[in-house]
Amino acid sequence: MSPRRVAILAGGRSSEHDVSLESARSVTEALTALGLDVSTIEIDRAGLWTLGQAALGQAAQESALERAPLPGGAVAAALAGVEVVFPLLHGPFGEDGTVQGLLELAGLPYVGAGVTASAIAMDKDIFKAVLRDRGIPVTRNLTLRPGEPIENRFPFPVFVKPARLGSSVGISKAHDHDELEAAVALAFRHDEKVLVEEYVDGIEIEVGVLGNRDPVASPPGEIRVAGREWYDYEAKYEEGQMELVLPARISEQQRAQARKLALESFAAIECEGMARVDMFVSREGEVLVNELNTIPGFTQTSVYAKLLAAYGIDYAALLERLIELALERHERRGVLAF
Repeated sequence: MSPRRVAILAGGRSSEHDVSLESARSVTEALTALGLDVSTIEIDRAGLWTLGQAALGQAAQESALERAPLPGGAVAAALAGVEVVFPLLHGPFGEDGTVQGLLELAGLPYVGAGVTASAIAMDKDIFKAVLRDRGIPVTRNLTLRPGEPIENRFPFPVFVKPARLGSSVGISKAHDHDELEAAVALAFRHDEKVLVEEYVDGIEIEVGVLGNRDPVASPPGEIRVAGREWYDYEAKYEEGQMELVLPARISEQQRAQARKLALESFAAIECEGMARVDMFVSREGEVLVNELNTIPGFTQTSVYAKLLAAYGIDYAALLERLIELALERHERRGVLAF
């Protein structure tokens, strides 16, 4: 593989900070095993950037203690010396187009979706609007903003979530109006826009997508949760709380439809690199898109890695391919006249 110097961005200001660090540790180990020179840049919850000391020579150790709200000094020097950046920042201030915009300004190749796709996918309200405009079936929702009356047009239970967070942070399942009010108040602690989503009684599935202009879609995996009412934060990250069934226990026609919708959703927001598309198969057999995650959890045991492994791409090969896609996009866009 041609690139030898990779910078991993980890941590971040969002509530998914710790999840990001786990992803970064796994990716760092795998890329180092492939023979790459890996630098790790951590952003703490206050937004301060720090260069990991393991990536520095002995003479540069003191500058590693430098912390700044934007990359400067040792961090900027490290970024200037790499061939590709691997953002593993989940949630706001990293997965929403903000860091992608910074890397575009710096002229650095980076793994994953660009500014537009990152911003659209992070905002679940806008994401669904774009898909509906393309005729892609999505789960139904209504959107609330501060000061608006709390309403619900769907039968209970419903899901209430911040429009621009991930990992089920700030999400509640409301069974009546009192729980709805509490759920909306919780969601507004995290965002200025809140979604009330119709509950889909059926099977939750996920599809991994990989590529730029000609992406591929993995077989759908079925999410099964043990001892919990829904796929919440603990179910996602506590060992033994979730089982990924591959292939999903749905019909061949539904599997084909899920892969088709995953690719259509990926293309609709002009995504590149990677994505995990989350869907439901209703009891009536309809496949509905719910969300698209542009930087999914990225340990070797994360759902995205397992989905691509089921497609025939192991973890090391997946990382190599993502770096190739980042360089391909950078080269392709580099010839444009701006």
